[in-house]
Amino acid sequence: LGWAAWKTYLGRPVTDNYRCTSMGILGAALRVSRPEEALPVLEANLALNRRYWSDEQSILGAQTIIGGCLSQLGRDDEALSLRREVYAKGVAS
Repeated sequence: LGWAAWKTYLGRPVTDNYRCTSMGILGAALRVSRPEEALPVLEANLALNRRYWSDEQSILGAQTIIGGCLSQLGRDDEALSLRREVYAKGVAS
């Protein structure tokens, strides 16, 4: 389903919200079975969110998903650091 969403909106401009959302869906779907392939997709999605949308909740959500992916890959120090950053921003807002 993630690939279908991505293929549907791939031709849209990089600033299109549906394209960004479909990239997030693809990353979340890949994270379940192939976290090593999901990480670059999730990081690209986060970069798009930061560049074109300033919705802090979306950014924190994307960072939380990346933290989970990092944990699945055994990169626990990076995951913990990112989760602490998300928590601090969430408490501050």
